Amino acid sequence: MSEDWTGRVLELEVGDVAHGGHCVARVEGRVVFVRHALPGERVRAEVTDDRGKSFCRADAVEILEGSVDRVEPPCPMSGPGLCGGCDWQHASMPAQRALKARVVAEQLERLAGLSWPVEVESFDEREPGLRWRSRVRFVTGADGRPGLRAHRSHDVVALDDCPITMAGAAEAGLSRTARPGTEFEVTEDSRHTVHVAEIRPGGRPKQLQGGLAVEQAAERTWRVDAHGFWQVHPAAATTFAEVVAQWADAPAGGRVWDLYAGAGLFASVLAGQVGGEGSVVAIESGRRAVRDGQSTLADLPQVQWHCGRVDRVLSTVESAADVVVLDPPRKGAGGAVVETIAAAGPARVVYVACDPAALARDVATFHGHGYRLRDLRAFDAFPMTHHVECIALLEPTDTP
Repeated sequence: MSEDWTGRVLELEVGDVAHGGHCVARVEGRVVFVRHALPGERVRAEVTDDRGKSFCRADAVEILEGSVDRVEPPCPMSGPGLCGGCDWQHASMPAQRALKARVVAEQLERLAGLSWPVEVESFDEREPGLRWRSRVRFVTGADGRPGLRAHRSHDVVALDDCPITMAGAAEAGLSRTARPGTEFEVTEDSRHTVHVAEIRPGGRPKQLQGGLAVEQAAERTWRVDAHGFWQVHPAAATTFAEVVAQWADAPAGGRVWDLYAGAGLFASVLAGQVGGEGSVVAIESGRRAVRDGQSTLADLPQVQWHCGRVDRVLSTVESAADVVVLDPPRKGAGGAVVETIAAAGPARVVYVACDPAALARDVATFHGHGYRLRDLRAFDAFPMTHHVECIALLEPTDTP
């Protein structure tokens, strides 16, 4: 059995970025995943987790030769052993997007066998990457003060502010005290109304403030569960709906599937395309999201709601679709759902993905069922973190 390196300080030449908010280094024949570093840097890094012969995790605790892309983190609680909420505060905004683009491209090449140029787009070139997070969950530590957990830890780092969180939400969540382990789910909606729910250890949520969020997106007002699924970045919902509408291009009178439909954001624009003679089959497992969608889209009877798991509900609906839109959870759609979609014979599949690895795996599966990647856009919907949102267009391989 190899020596345990936990706590050991290594001098490393940092290599390329890897999926997960770290870079790769190699020393003495072992792989080390290094946080708080940038490609090309020379650092001293303390090993925080030794996984035997597989790999180690480490934090860069001293920068010996820094990258030109390195900046001072805007949050004083961002760094080794501190808050784990952000991954790239030490990188300039253009560098963050470049790192994410490399991750998406690497996942597509490694998992789907595709060499694909990727550019990660900013919602607003002027934005500094702060005050965008509209939904957050804080947790109280041993002293009763709320904060966020350290990276890969249950330890809570108490915060006075969270600079990536919208100001009202940060103030409402971090100004409270409670017994250790209590969580506060906080949302600031499009009207800057703040909603707060308390979740005690082992208990049910208790709404302390608000509860019904009002959001503006896709030329419509949405009233949705303040703590249910909605895009976290204020610009994301409308931007994604516009891309989905452009690529779906559903025919008038056509039949469309909207899978993992949430409250019906994409169903709303698809319904406008198919018109009153068409149909949009919206499938969502969350009962509250379905109720919110049914209420908001009551003027669109062509949207047919089904509440249940996508893989199960699809076996009960008509097995043909002109266009399919899907926005699966982080783990992706999986082989069974991809196979069912391909069997329905859509002319276009629009896939919204929050994890590039899951997207790449599903793209590979689609390829095996006769669909190719036709286009892809990536968005910096989560600045300062390693997360990136992608939208992919897939078409039958025999499409000109």
